[in-house]
Amino acid sequence: MEIVLASRNVHKMREFRIMLSPIPGLDIDSLLSYPDYTPPEETGETFEENAEVKAVHAAQTLGKIVLADDSGIVVPVLDGAPGVYSRRYAGDDATDRENRMKLLEELKGKSGVQRQAYFECSLVIAGPEGVLKKARGRVEGYIAEEEKGRNGFGYDTIFVKHDYDKSFGELTDDVKNRISHRRKAIDVLFHFLESMVSKEQFQKSSSKNLN
Repeated sequence: MEIVLASRNVHKMREFRIMLSPIPGLDIDSLLSYPDYTPPEETGETFEENAEVKAVHAAQTLGKIVLADDSGIVVPVLDGAPGVYSRRYAGDDATDRENRMKLLEELKGKSGVQRQAYFECSLVIAGPEGVLKKARGRVEGYIAEEEKGRNGFGYDTIFVKHDYDKSFGELTDDVKNRISHRRKAIDVLFHFLESMVSKEQFQKSSSKNLN
């Protein structure tokens, strides 16, 4: 079964392919295969709203099963910022590094509980007929005072999960993909995706037998 990830982010694509690889028969594509497709504006007030808009729009436009992700980092002391604006925190065309530097500057002089933060991920699976399944994952930690590591993307190099002494940017892919917010959200969807693949394989097998 093919499912299209509603993203052109190659780092995110790699993470999803790794985490969903245990499901045999599931083929993960992305919007890189649809260069003429224009995603909708992300105008939602929550990660879930944005993920649903992206999933439904792509599914109905492409006529495919689509998995959409909307995620970001939330800092309570900053009234929840960057939040849904994580990708464009320092401006619409900001780089990941520019976003990180702005967040570090906003937290300058703050310490302890004031630096607490969490990553949140909302996933939505949709088909041309509408939403099929939703899931959410969260991982809590704090914002380091400086960048650490070179792995990952987004805010990984400045986020440290509670009970860990390394930033997400210092962790190996294997470790990060076991504990991340995306991992937690995918765990909720895992059996649903397995059942979708099994159902499609059964239908194809039945069709062949009838012919």
